[in-house]
Amino acid sequence: MIFYSSFENIYLVLPVIGFVIGLFGTMLGGGGGFFFLPVLTLILGVPAHTAVATSLAATLPIGLVGSWGHHKKGNINLKTGSLFCIAGIAGAIIGARLTNFISGSQLKLLFGIYSILIAINMLVSSARKKQEETDSTNKNGKQSLRFAKGSFFGLTAGIIAGTFGTSGTAPVIAGLFSMRLPVKLVVGTSLLVVLVNTIFAFGAHFLVGSIDLTLIAFLTVGSVVGAFLGPRLFSKVKIERSENKVQYIYAAVVAAIGVLMIVNR
Repeated sequence: MIFYSSFENIYLVLPVIGFVIGLFGTMLGGGGGFFFLPVLTLILGVPAHTAVATSLAATLPIGLVGSWGHHKKGNINLKTGSLFCIAGIAGAIIGARLTNFISGSQLKLLFGIYSILIAINMLVSSARKKQEETDSTNKNGKQSLRFAKGSFFGLTAGIIAGTFGTSGTAPVIAGLFSMRLPVKLVVGTSLLVVLVNTIFAFGAHFLVGSIDLTLIAFLTVGSVVGAFLGPRLFSKVKIERSENKVQYIYAAVVAAIGVLMIVNR
């Protein structure tokens, strides 16, 4: 169901929030979807199921603008991204169906738990990086492991996108980091995967979910501007020597949001 909610003064802050999410979402590879759901539920008090569909709709412009910007900067690995996308499409359809069987409180609880688990995975992956870089495996073994990782994390990301409306950012980031891609390729490729997941998850929710066009309009005004600037600023940042630090920061933010969602369910 598509509807327009009545205007509230707090909506005037949404363009600023959208700008920040669009800017950092395209710089961190998340597309912003991970943060829209907490904003809608914790700050605005939007019902969880409405927040899911609305979050997906608000993420689409960021994914489109951000992916194009990173593509022009050469920050997207199409081969790896395609592997994640194929599995993600199936996951998004599955996740959208699962939403119908989960209550609003359960959605927040599960989202919180998933966030914390993803944060732990990212920390463990970073801690093992040096050891794995020295491991010697044959080419076929590496290809098989790469395919398994891409399929698993892609499917998980799709299910998360369809279920929580967050575009499945965290599993995608975790999966790409585990493949030892440079940070800039992780960010750009993640946005491409997020875009594809969001399109299919939104399509599935469009027929059964409630979408608040008023909230989308206010959020999108700022998020598109932020998404336009994000790739340009990111291309000027030298972070290759701080890859582990980036992972630690991202993991900390993901875990904090997970705790907040659990506490405030």
